[in-house]
Amino acid sequence: MIYDRGSPSLRALAVVTTTLLLGGAMAMAQEVDLLPIGDAWAKNSVNTTIFRNDPITTVGDQQFAAYYNADGHVVMAKRKIGAREWTPTVTPLTGKVADAHNCISLIADGDGYLHLSWDHHGNPLRYARSVAPGSTEFETPPMSGETEGNVTYPQFFKQANGDLIFMFRDGASGRGNLAINHYDTKAKVWSQMHANLISGENRRNAYWQACVDGKGSIHVSWVWRESGDVATNHDICYARSDDGGKTWKKSDGTAYALPITAATAEIAAPVPQKQELINQTSMCTDTDGHPIIATYFRPVGATVVQYFIIRHDGTKWQTIQATDRKTSFSLSGGGSKQIPISRPQVLARNADGKSGVWIIFRDTERGSRVSMAACEDLASPKWTTTDLTDFSVGFWEPSYDHVRWQRDGVLDLYVQNVGQGDGEKLQEIAPQPAQVLEWTPKK
Repeated sequence: MIYDRGSPSLRALAVVTTTLLLGGAMAMAQEVDLLPIGDAWAKNSVNTTIFRNDPITTVGDQQFAAYYNADGHVVMAKRKIGAREWTPTVTPLTGKVADAHNCISLIADGDGYLHLSWDHHGNPLRYARSVAPGSTEFETPPMSGETEGNVTYPQFFKQANGDLIFMFRDGASGRGNLAINHYDTKAKVWSQMHANLISGENRRNAYWQACVDGKGSIHVSWVWRESGDVATNHDICYARSDDGGKTWKKSDGTAYALPITAATAEIAAPVPQKQELINQTSMCTDTDGHPIIATYFRPVGATVVQYFIIRHDGTKWQTIQATDRKTSFSLSGGGSKQIPISRPQVLARNADGKSGVWIIFRDTERGSRVSMAACEDLASPKWTTTDLTDFSVGFWEPSYDHVRWQRDGVLDLYVQNVGQGDGEKLQEIAPQPAQVLEWTPKK
């Protein structure tokens, strides 16, 4: 079922029913393959958090993957596209793996130099760049040197010209701002573009996700959190930049005055507090550049959390329920949570005039496998759900190689069985195989 933004049904967010189909062309894979890399730390989800963006990246015919080993060292693995064997290199870089926030984010610039940032939860920036294109040896130069003393959630995004965008939170849960740095690939220089793009005004913070579309526009969506308690998440908001991140606008083209605040933010889908709305999910666009956001929350009046797509169709926002889950749970408190479902990853494809999506997720209702919900046409949504693995991945969340997907139409997911105790507790799990699950959809 679809809700238009602003309709009484959407404002109430009443429970809805979605048809789930068994079968469907989009859900079936031409090929699903598992490529083992090496054993990785598994006592929590630090290697598999959805906000890694990205754990894997491609440069030409080479692919790179990053993860922590059992000793907390950053491992960089390399393979040639098409080969099954990876060559892992244990770097001297280390992280505090006991905190699941301290993930590794990886990307390559337009000249093939690798950039990574790791080990952050409210501490000074840690950043490294490869000494040569495609090298797994790193140096640690400074970045911009501005507003980088209290960093969490480092994320890289590649622009069409090969330059990079680096997003991070400056501050803390419930009182933080979104900052953006820019990397000039030719000059090999970082500069700060925005010290405060989305302001929490020292009263809240934005938990965001972002993407760069095929035309080079940067899309950001987020939820607000009013305190350190995840139960205070509310409202799904949106902004877009068509000039590389310098200026920002709403979906109707209205310019934002910066910084964006709770009073000025465009609300794509209103969701009240205490509805199990999750933060830091994923977004993408269709081939026309229309934003598609995946999330989960519990509709008002319902007892069970469901996955949703928040989509702009070029005219208005719509909220589309994607699942018919049966098991209830509640989100509250701080730190990394032990949640029976993962945050969702979303991919999109336009075909035959239809805008279709895939949602990648993990759910205890499906044995905590890597699962996929597919919809061939968001204008008339019917969903097919299938599993991409026949084994449990514990408390894994999906993250993938954006470059490989955008360039080759091949999904390379980082997959690993991991534990996760509530509130940063560890589970006594031996190191588990880090793997790349490679999936190619039907044309």
